[in-house]
Amino acid sequence: MRRAGVFEVGEYRGVVADDTRVATHYFACDHPAYPGWQWAVTVARASRARVVTVDEVTMLPAEGALLAQPWVPWADRISGGDITAGVLLPTPVDDLRLEPGYTGGEAAKDADPAEWSQVRAVVAELGLGRERVLSPAGRDLAATRWAEGDGGPDNPMTHQAPGLCGTCGYFVALAGTLGEVFGVCANEFSPSDGSVVTLDHGCGGHSDVPEPRRGVDLAQPVWDTISVDEGLFD
Repeated sequence: MRRAGVFEVGEYRGVVADDTRVATHYFACDHPAYPGWQWAVTVARASRARVVTVDEVTMLPAEGALLAQPWVPWADRISGGDITAGVLLPTPVDDLRLEPGYTGGEAAKDADPAEWSQVRAVVAELGLGRERVLSPAGRDLAATRWAEGDGGPDNPMTHQAPGLCGTCGYFVALAGTLGEVFGVCANEFSPSDGSVVTLDHGCGGHSDVPEPRRGVDLAQPVWDTISVDEGLFD
């Protein structure tokens, strides 16, 4: 693949004779920001010259290049990680990843205020009270996405790890059914710190990696310069 700066030069599209000993060669432009555009390289050869000179290299629009691309709704083109500070992503009413939760409000019309207040207190203590919660389909989608990501088992980090996350002291299991497969890494020196990892993921920061042992430092030798061994002079 030939390259022209950051713009990739694609396949050859042909040549057009502009004048005597002057021609323009066309190449496709493969840069995603310029669909339909093409590179134009104009070359010329002076009379009786053996060497061809490049006169100009430019990028020109081809058929359909100046037309707007088909409109794709924002909800269909958004991808993971696109939500940044200040960006709001409305959740569809029929989002299959969610299902109605239990708030205790269903019993309000059938209970007296004091009893209903107790129900709401119990709901809050149990960690409930959300209008919508993750559905089984939502859990399956998240589990598949996490297992296939960097925190899953199929990556060079895991293949070279001395142990797996399921046996690591820095592994904090998730609650519920997801906790049977996933947890969060709490090792600040690991690239997975604060991220969801699988039980069969691993890195070089496993808690059971032994600290390298150092050799014993020998004391400096003591030289006796005072006493005399009389046997040496016999």
